[in-house]
Amino acid sequence: MFAALWLLASMVLDALTPKELTAVMIAIAIGPAIVVTAVFYYLRCPRTDFAVMFAALWLISDIAIAFISPKELPHFLIMLGFVPALLIGIVLHWQRFQRRHERMPAPSMKRG
Repeated sequence: MFAALWLLASMVLDALTPKELTAVMIAIAIGPAIVVTAVFYYLRCPRTDFAVMFAALWLISDIAIAFISPKELPHFLIMLGFVPALLIGIVLHWQRFQRRHERMPAPSMKRG
């Protein structure tokens, strides 16, 4: 499954990046992130931890692609690296906001 995702991501990013950046260069840049993600999936990491780790690895891969690219990448590709981290952050904050009512203590009936 992760090999197919690795190939798919390499091909899609190859179509979006400048011609000088080949699919092989992209595959080498994102390969370690895919392997680490597969290991954590195999170890059945908790869902929240897995999502945060995936977002961080995606951002690191985006930086690696920008680093090895012979030409400057378009700005939307650089912003694409921040999208998973932004989405994960929004979801985690929303869940925390929803659960804050459960943690709030009930008001005391005694008045001092």
